[in-house]
Amino acid sequence: MPMRKYVLMMRPARALLPLLLLPVLLTGCDADRNGGAAADSADLDAAARDWDVAPELVYVTEVSGYTVFQESVGEYDDQFAAAYRSEKGATKFGLFAGRGTLTAENCPKQPLGEASDQQVTCVHDGDAWYRKAGGSHEYAVPQDGVVIHLIGDADKVDRATLRRAAEAVHRPDDAELAALLPDTGGAGI
Repeated sequence: MPMRKYVLMMRPARALLPLLLLPVLLTGCDADRNGGAAADSADLDAAARDWDVAPELVYVTEVSGYTVFQESVGEYDDQFAAAYRSEKGATKFGLFAGRGTLTAENCPKQPLGEASDQQVTCVHDGDAWYRKAGGSHEYAVPQDGVVIHLIGDADKVDRATLRRAAEAVHRPDDAELAALLPDTGGAGI
């Protein structure tokens, strides 16, 4: 599944530094994810504009053993999208945030990723919905008029991993936002 509409070009090795530092940024100082301040709104607005998404759609998550794949971050089908891959690179899941609602009535009617022709099953699990269709499954987290989907291949990413990702969904703080951005060669946003 292509994550971006545009052809991605290889970035110089220095662009990988923020990706390599991401685990440190996400876990540094034992900061509680809810205790950290949300990213500066001007910085978030500028980043969202660069990605061609609304700022209120920018969300991140954290799961031990997974890091965001920086080159995947951006707009996809009118949603904010980011791919997270395991440290060994063998598995990945996607985070997609778009406007909408999810209820018991409309949950099975909304397609799940590319399995749009498959029957969708929905199970309410805490504040989220666990959804499955064909070989794909996801946790969908409705939040303030936005639904954040954490989707993966059911044979490669287990339900517990997606559940942990759903429980950790939040708006990015400054360090998390910086980790999503491409290397600007020292220039600011």
